[in-house]
Amino acid sequence: MNWSALDWGILGPALIAGLLVLATHVPLGTHVLDRGIVFIDLAIAQIAGLGVIGADALGLPEGGLAVQLAAVTAALLGAWLLTWTERRAPQQQEALIGVLFILAACAGILLLSGNPHGGEHLKDLLVGQILWVNTTQLLWLAGASALILLALWQGWVQRLGRFGFYAVFALAVTASVQLVGVYLVFSSLIIPALGTRGHAGRRRYAIAYGIGALGYVSGLTLSALFDLPSGAVIVWTLAACALLGAAAGRSKDSK
Repeated sequence: MNWSALDWGILGPALIAGLLVLATHVPLGTHVLDRGIVFIDLAIAQIAGLGVIGADALGLPEGGLAVQLAAVTAALLGAWLLTWTERRAPQQQEALIGVLFILAACAGILLLSGNPHGGEHLKDLLVGQILWVNTTQLLWLAGASALILLALWQGWVQRLGRFGFYAVFALAVTASVQLVGVYLVFSSLIIPALGTRGHAGRRRYAIAYGIGALGYVSGLTLSALFDLPSGAVIVWTLAACALLGAAAGRSKDSK
């Protein structure tokens, strides 16, 4: 156990990134869970990642504006496609989301097949680089999160119908997937929402945010102390916190 690894200079920005991801993913996660389209997050995140991989294959500067536009464009196209499939085949929507995820994942593998660093790029896309976020990335994520939350709370998303929800979802995922990876994006969306299904309204959001924040704090701390991959540890601590939250809720209701 290495106590000297608890360096706020590294863990602080990573925690801020996690809290910013939670800011948009907690409310979106409750909508996704209630609508029964759980795997949309994985699909959109993978499509956004495919946009990044495609931009890299074209030789565009890593992390530049062109790469961000490629990721957003790919995610919005995926959102449009899912809007169309939900209208044409609502009963098969969950299955189609799964197929879209697999297709995007395989397309990424094919694009990276000739890249000598392809394995590393694929790993970064899945598990993220949360410990290495910089100030520019945090400011960009904070701005995107603020706009997304404003759109949610002002009801702009509802006015745009199906595509409004999918488009906002695509933007939220695109803003976070390059920082924390596909696994943490999915976990931040689904796990806090799943752990608070017995609650409703603002109370549900408050508890979900608490589960998410505690999961990120404990995950980052444990990963630093035991020198383990941060993303994987955070996924497990999020799940543990959600289980504890759900158990506490059931215990309180039974009294």
